[in-house]
Amino acid sequence: MSYEMSDLLELVVEQKCSDLHLQVNQPPTLRLRGNMTPIDGPPLTPQDTEKLMLSITPDTHVQNVKLNGGTDFGFAYLDKARFRVSVLKAKGNYGMVLRQIPNQMFGLRDIGLPDKIKDLLFRPRGLILVTGPTGSGKSTTLASMINYINENRDGHIITIEDPIEYYHPHKRCVVTQREVHSDVPSFAEAIRRALRQDPDVILVGELRDLETIEAAISAAETGHMVFGTLHTNSAAKTVDRIVDAFPANMKEMIRMQLSTSIVAVISQALCKKIGGGRIAAYEIMVMTDSIGSLIRDNKTFRIDSDIQTGANLGMISLDTHLMSLVNQGKVDPDEAVEKAQRPLIMKEKLTAMGYKLREL
Repeated sequence: MSYEMSDLLELVVEQKCSDLHLQVNQPPTLRLRGNMTPIDGPPLTPQDTEKLMLSITPDTHVQNVKLNGGTDFGFAYLDKARFRVSVLKAKGNYGMVLRQIPNQMFGLRDIGLPDKIKDLLFRPRGLILVTGPTGSGKSTTLASMINYINENRDGHIITIEDPIEYYHPHKRCVVTQREVHSDVPSFAEAIRRALRQDPDVILVGELRDLETIEAAISAAETGHMVFGTLHTNSAAKTVDRIVDAFPANMKEMIRMQLSTSIVAVISQALCKKIGGGRIAAYEIMVMTDSIGSLIRDNKTFRIDSDIQTGANLGMISLDTHLMSLVNQGKVDPDEAVEKAQRPLIMKEKLTAMGYKLREL
């Protein structure tokens, strides 16, 4: 039996899977509702994975895999779905992981963000950071925010991504989407060039190095709304991670800049939903004078208590949100403990409320 990429992609779209894994000595495997599900069929051979890889990988990216052992690109399957594709070499053979990018845009309420977030999207300048581990839905959250801006205010939106995930048509805004390595050499270079392109909103796919972080902060300070992502799991750690990227003699200046340029930090974790599907739990920090001074004074460890008391501004801690998802019957208590920032405290609270938890 020979596998065809179009049949596999059809299955992924039909079953609403988040990912397709193609590895030698294993049948094609779907990630369905968070679980790995191999399809009925023989294991893939090295010839199978090479054929499947060549069937969708552009020539420049094939060269990339041969030279560097891996490559990433965006790929559209007919008009049914887009995929973020990662090709890799493992034990000398080709492997692939295809992440399905939903075709439709979700509203902010659909993904569980509070209405107060909408007010922040009308700010004329500043930095909104969406953070969380890989696969926690950061791209979806950002796409929903960009789409909301596109539908509700006019302006010029520039997105800088690697690769481009969601496609944004022009609505009330003009939207320019640029792909790193294909349209522009690097994130930092793209931000610098964007400043000459009359932008109102700039989305930076990933703040992955000092140069990009610096360019994003300076764009936010000079009168632009800048969105970016980091792989951190709380607002306090996000600030620390950015400050730590800079040399010692610049840290104080960066703290000062962050205290005035950050508008909000949204940290998220993706949980399995009871009854199927996934749901995001959020920590939301909105900048206040008090949090600004904690950042300037290098007391980020105290940001958590400001988040706890900032509910009227739309703030919420991740563990509070997880607890409310458990109480609404949307998330299993064990899943909440697994995703919590303070798992032991979460476990104690849930046990005290009468929930039965798995023994570790």
